[in-house]
Amino acid sequence: MKTKKYLIGSLAAMAMIASVSFSASAQEKKTEAGKVLQKTGKVAKSVGNKTAEVAVKGTAKVVDAKYKGRMAPDGSDVYIDGKNNKYYINSKGAKIYLKASQIRIRPANK
Repeated sequence: MKTKKYLIGSLAAMAMIASVSFSASAQEKKTEAGKVLQKTGKVAKSVGNKTAEVAVKGTAKVVDAKYKGRMAPDGSDVYIDGKNNKYYINSKGAKIYLKASQIRIRPANK
């Protein structure tokens, strides 16, 4: 009976040691894969942001009026929606509404 318990106990201990060493080597592989996934994630995020920006700008050009001769603080176009609110579209595709003091006059081209 004692030998059975000893045998089971030693097998359990060996399984624990094997799982710890296996998980350590698996983590090393995950870090390499993690680096690739992290880079891929950054690229995917930037592509998604650009896609959203282009889509929202396209919609704004069709639906809303462009505020001629004016620009946003970042130099982009200002649009006027149906409720006479002025906004611009940031690099992530979000509409940023502006106060009158934030709208600048666009310099004339020479």
